[in-house]
Amino acid sequence: MFKRILVATDGSKHARKGIEKAIEMVEPYKKEVHIDLVYCVDVRGHSEVFLYSDNTEADALAKRMLAENTEYLISEGISTGSFYLRGEPARMVLLHLKENDYDCLVVGSRGRNELQTLVLGSVSHKLAKHAKIPVLIVR
Repeated sequence: MFKRILVATDGSKHARKGIEKAIEMVEPYKKEVHIDLVYCVDVRGHSEVFLYSDNTEADALAKRMLAENTEYLISEGISTGSFYLRGEPARMVLLHLKENDYDCLVVGSRGRNELQTLVLGSVSHKLAKHAKIPVLIVR
């Protein structure tokens, strides 16, 4: 049984599926579980920075999304916390995992095709390859 789970999120519908799957996965023993959310924005090339006027606006959006998802977990009766990181997402999530004691990592998959993954890389693939704990990739 997983007692401490980290869910990596980026605010996308794919990430939301990861949160929902984590809740479903622990439903029978949710009072004994703690789920942390981690959001990592890559300021060098993250799409939200380009959509908004500056990093401050992108930061505010990310923090609002984290707060909403934290409230959602609390409403489901699950102990939770959240972390906002800046840097290359896979690297920062792996560092966070290394510094904390989690039993499982849950991450959504964007479902890129093989060429996109080859050219752009995949955060979920990097996490699955390098994490030292079980990784659940949700589609």
